[in-house]
This record gives sequence, C-alpha cells and structure tokens, in this order.
Amino acid sequence: LLFGLQIIYYEIGIIICAVLGLLFVFLMPLVGFCFGLCRCCNKCGGEMHQRQKKNGTFLRKYFTVSLLVICIFISVGIIYGFVANHHLRTQIEKTRKLADSNLKDLRTFLNGTPAVSLFYYFILRYNPTLTALSASLHLDIKPLLGGGIHEQLRPKVTPVLDDIKAMAEAIKETREALLNVNNTLKELKRSTAQLNTSLSDVKRNVEQSLSDPMCSVPPVATTCNNIRMSLDQLEDNTNLGQLPSLDQQIDNINDVLRTDLSSLVQQGYTSFNDIPEMVQNQTTDIISDIKSSLNSLGSNIENIGKQIPIQDKLSNFMGYINDTETYIHQNLFTLEEYDSYRWLGGLVVCCLLTLMVVFYYLGLMCGTCGYDRHSTPTERGCISNTGGIFLMVGVGVSFLFCWILMTIVVLTFVIGGNMEKLVCEPYQNGKLFQMLFSRFWFSKDYFCFAVLLYMLFHLRSVMKLDHNFSVYSYSDCKENKGIYTTLKLENSYNISEHLNIQEHAGNISKDFKNLNVNIDNIVLLDAAGRENLMNFSSSGIDTIDYNVYLAEMGKAPTKVNLLAFASDLEAKADHLPQGSLKQSLKNNAQTIRTVHRGQVIPLEQSMSTIYQSIKELQLKSSGLRVKVANILSSLDSAQDFLKTRISSVIVEESTKYGNTIIGYFEHYLQWVKISITEQIAACKPVATALDSAVNVFLCSYIIDPMNLFWFGIGKATIFLLPAIIFAVKLAKYYRRMDSEDVYDDAETVSPKKVTMENGNIGFHRHHSTQTV
Repeated sequence: LLFGLQIIYYEIGIIICAVLGLLFVFLMPLVGFCFGLCRCCNKCGGEMHQRQKKNGTFLRKYFTVSLLVICIFISVGIIYGFVANHHLRTQIEKTRKLADSNLKDLRTFLNGTPAVSLFYYFILRYNPTLTALSASLHLDIKPLLGGGIHEQLRPKVTPVLDDIKAMAEAIKETREALLNVNNTLKELKRSTAQLNTSLSDVKRNVEQSLSDPMCSVPPVATTCNNIRMSLDQLEDNTNLGQLPSLDQQIDNINDVLRTDLSSLVQQGYTSFNDIPEMVQNQTTDIISDIKSSLNSLGSNIENIGKQIPIQDKLSNFMGYINDTETYIHQNLFTLEEYDSYRWLGGLVVCCLLTLMVVFYYLGLMCGTCGYDRHSTPTERGCISNTGGIFLMVGVGVSFLFCWILMTIVVLTFVIGGNMEKLVCEPYQNGKLFQMLFSRFWFSKDYFCFAVLLYMLFHLRSVMKLDHNFSVYSYSDCKENKGIYTTLKLENSYNISEHLNIQEHAGNISKDFKNLNVNIDNIVLLDAAGRENLMNFSSSGIDTIDYNVYLAEMGKAPTKVNLLAFASDLEAKADHLPQGSLKQSLKNNAQTIRTVHRGQVIPLEQSMSTIYQSIKELQLKSSGLRVKVANILSSLDSAQDFLKTRISSVIVEESTKYGNTIIGYFEHYLQWVKISITEQIAACKPVATALDSAVNVFLCSYIIDPMNLFWFGIGKATIFLLPAIIFAVKLAKYYRRMDSEDVYDDAETVSPKKVTMENGNIGFHRHHSTQTV
C-alpha cells in the first residue's frame, strides 16, 4: 500500500498536466469551430462596424503591446524547440564516438593491469610516502603538539594579558585627558576674567549714558530707571576660579608612566607565544624513534603485490568486449535512420509555430506602421487593413493547428517527464527508486536491471568467477573499487590477515610514553609591572570630585542672555526721543552683541568641550581600584594555573599528538589496504560504460533535448491562447470597417451609424467623427 501511494503521489503532477493538455486538444478545435460560426453570423467581433469608445486609443496601444510581448514569449519557445531538435540530432551523431571511447577505455583497463605491476606499485610509492611522513613529523610537531598546548592555555592567559595591555593604554589616555582638561580649565579661567572686564566696561558705559539730563524728564525717567535696574544682570555666572587644579594627579600619572607597562606586557606575550618553539626543541629525540619504526615497514609489504591473483581473471574478457562492439555498430545505423525522420517532424512543428507567430508579427508591423489616427474606421489605409487581415489569418492558423501541437507536447511530456524522473534522476542520486527496487531485491543502482542481468551473468561465465559474483558487483565498479573487491578475491588471498594495522601502530604508541616537555618557567608580568598597576590605582584620579567640575561647566557664562539683553536695551532706546541718550544706548547694545559674539560664544564652546572630556575622564576613572584589583587577581590565577596545571595539559596534548602521529601511520597502512582492494585495477571503466548508456546516451543525448523540446513548443502553444484573444481584439482597430459611428455636430451626444456604399459614405451631412 505504501509503495502504491508513493507511485500515485509521484505521478499525480504528470497526470494532471497530461489531462490539462488533452482538454486543450479536445476543446481548442471545438472553440475554434464555434468562434468561426459566431463571426460568420456577425457576432464575436465579426460585424465590420467600429463603435466609438473614449478609451479607444488606450485599448489599441494596450492590445498592441500585449500581443507583442506574447509573441516574444512564443518566439523564445520556438527557439527552444529549434535548438532542442538540432541538439538531439547532433547528440545522436556523437553516439558512435561515445561507444568507441568507452570500449577503448575497457580495453585499456584490461591491458594495463598486469600482476607484476602490483609489486612496483607499492615499492615505487613506499619511499616517497616514508619521506613525506618523516617531513610531516618534523614540521608538524610545533603546530600540533606545541600549538595544542598553546591553545589549551590561551583562554586562561590571553584575556589577562589583553586586560593589562588595555590598562596600559588607559594610563596613557588618562594622562592625555587630564592634561587636556587642566589646560582647558586654565584657559577658561582667563577667558572668564576677560568677560568680567568687558561686562564691567559695558555696565559703566551704560550708567554714564543714563546720567544724561533727559533721564530726569518724567516720560524718559521711567525708561532710564528700568535700564538702570537691569544692569545687575551683566555679570559672570560661573565660579571657575574655585575649581582645584589637576596638577597633582597629572604628576602621579607621570610617575606611573616612567615604567613602560606596554613593554612588560609584550614580554609576557612573547614568553607565552614561544611555547610551540620550546616544545619543538625538546622533542627532537622522539622523531628519530618514530622514523625507525617506519623504516621497518618495507619488509612487510614487499611480497603483497606478488601474491594477489588478478590477471588470470581477466584473460577471457576481451572477446566479450569485441562482441559488444560489433552489436553496437550494427544497430547504430538503424538509430540514425529513424532519428532523421524524427528531426524532420520536429522541424515541421517548429516551422508551423513560426508561421503563426510570423502572421502576428506582420499584423503588428503593418497595422502599427499603416495606422492613421486621423482616419475614420471606414477610411483606414490598405497597409493598416492588411495588418488586421494578417492578425486574423494568424488566429485562424492557430485554431487549425494548435491542438495538433498540443498533442505532440503531451506525448513528449509524458515520455520525457517520466523518463527524467523514473530513470535519469534516480540514476544520479538513487533516492527515489531505493524502495521501489528493494521490493524486488534489487539495489538502488539497478534500475537498468534488464540490461545488467544478462551482461553480468554472462561475464561470470566468461571469466569463470565463483558464486559470490552477482549484479551487486556493479556497485563496486561504480564506486571505482579495485578488481580485488569486485571479483571477491579475498577468498583466495585475504589482505587483512597479512596487513595487521594495530600490530604496526603499537610500536609507535610506546615511543610517546617517554615524551617529556618542560615549559613551567613562563612569567606573564613581573613585579615591576604589578607595582605599576598598583601605583596607577592609587594615583588619585578616582577621588576627583568630577560633579563639581561638571556643574560649573554646565552653567551659562553670563546671568542673562546678552543678545536678549541687547535687544531689550535697543527696544527701550527706540522709545526715547532723538538725542545723545538714545544713540548712546544703541551703541551700548551693539557693544553687548560684540561681547557675546567675540567672548561668550567661544567660552560656551570651550565649556561644552571640556564638559565631555570630564565625563569621559570620570567614566575611565570610575571603579579604577576595583578594575586593577580584578586584573591582578586574574593575573595571579593565570600564573598559578601555569605552575600547577601545565603538566596535565602537556600530558593531554602529548596524548593527542601521539594519536595524531599514529593516525598518520595507520592512514598509510590503510592506504596500502585500500590501494589493493579499491584502487589497483579500479574497474570504474566498466561502470562508466553503463553510465554512458543510461546517463549520457539516454538522459543527456535523448531525454534532456526532448524535455527542452516539449517545454519550448508547449510554452509557445500555451501562449497562443492569449495571442488569439489580443489579435482578435486588435484586428478591429486595424481593419477597414464597413460602417462607423458619427455625430451630427460637436455637441450631439447620440451617435448615428454610417455605412459604406460603393466606397462612398451614405450620410452627406456635415458631421464630426471620433477616431478610435
């Protein structure tokens, strides 16, 4: 039941598409017949009368563009059909060359596998392999063993050194920040003093102006008194002089910087990173011991190649190859003859579709070029009328032959689609047919079982193989295994018994038990570096009252906005009568603006900059003692780890390295075994011959072009449906009509029908027409 459900689930898509194609085949002739009768009865657009529409111009352009796009799609499908048809014929012509190439490979395979070559195969490759392995031992001990120890210690050591390095950079940055804040603060104090002087001068000048006799006159006196009362606002708003200097903290940081902490940290990095080099220098003796064990291998494998029976199993296979070649050459002539008929049929199909789309293109070209927007439907030119006729001819030809084309598409689709899914894809991945053939006790590789059954059992009789040889031997050849595995020669000579990997690898394992590496003298940071960190934590930068500095820097330089004060003073002066008092007050207002522009604005910018600098300095110094204490604690922990745990790390990594070296050794022995069982006289040419028959000849040469053919022709045929619709719609705008709608005058709403009689319009009144 499960098997049947899987088949139904797989085939449902192809069945649905095939049913839709058959509906197309049955319905299109019927629809074409009904459409023709309908037009003969002056229905379905058959009446040669052009009705006026407000959007007529838009519809004509829309139909034209739509039909052009559809014709382009149809043309692409036709090109696919031509290419696929030609490609299939070209590939069939290559079949003879493909068969000769595979048969030649089979002969090369048979002639190039003498038994004596097995001996030289191992002897010639043993010495280079030994040399490469020895070089690998010498070069890899540093990155493997030393690097392994280094990587084990890195998570514990590197973060501590990185923190100390970052702290060394922080000390330098802190000094620069302190110098910047301190110097800027001194500059701000000088600028504030200059501002106070300027404000005092302005205040004094205004008071002198207010001593004018006019200020005693009642209307003016009130204004003068208001100005005099506001002069108290012209004062400095900051108290920068009370802020303490940062010279002491800067001196402390300078004392800390006398010790180059970055250099001390770099020494710790160097000492730690030299671990691989130290390991390499202390393990030179073990390399010579391992090389001695490798040198003893030669005597154990020299006789293996002489004792494997292969050549006697291949002596009778050449005759079978000759018979196969004769059979192929005889039947290829018949295949090429039938392919010529198929090619001609495909060419006719493509040309038929080309004829249809040519009618549409001619209709579009003539209709577009000959269309006159000022002509009435009954007065359209010959070229435009010809374009409409071409379109309708294309519609008629499409109805006549599209069902035949769809029949061809359905047949090629069902054949090509099933062959692609049931043969080609399973042959490449083997997934879909695994359960299908397991029901019949076939391997996933044997969906060409009918061909293989005869060939392989005939081979067993020709080559006098034992009963263990079966169709499953093809799987071994497909995986490029050697004749030893494919022909089941382990029954006569068991390679596993003569090549014991564990016995040879045990000698190397003993050499690593005496490995001794001493790297416990690593110092990450000496006493001077530790003292430098402690001095930095006690430099006093974390005890600075940053909030006091931030509060002062956050104030405005003056108690009042000088620009607002100057504007107010100038406004009050405008209410005064003309005279020296008014002019003097305006001059003072201008002076206040100059003070704001030349002194207050730069002062505000400097205070904003130093405010950010103080915030950054506060952030860096926050929790400084705790940070330094944590770094020193991590440093002590890492240093203690190096002293107490380094021996266990060395043992662990030495074991890993020993297993790696043994793995190299085992890999070489395994290579010898695999070479005998799979690589020597690899019989992939046998599987390649079958692959060429199924995957190359059947799938690539035949099925793939066939699928491209039905895809292209089917695509073009499907697009004939919208092409017919748009062509019928568009022909109405190109063909010369027998009658048209007209208006009595420009303001008349209801149209009147005018018919063509002997080429003359039968309505002779002055009338206006609307061109569509």
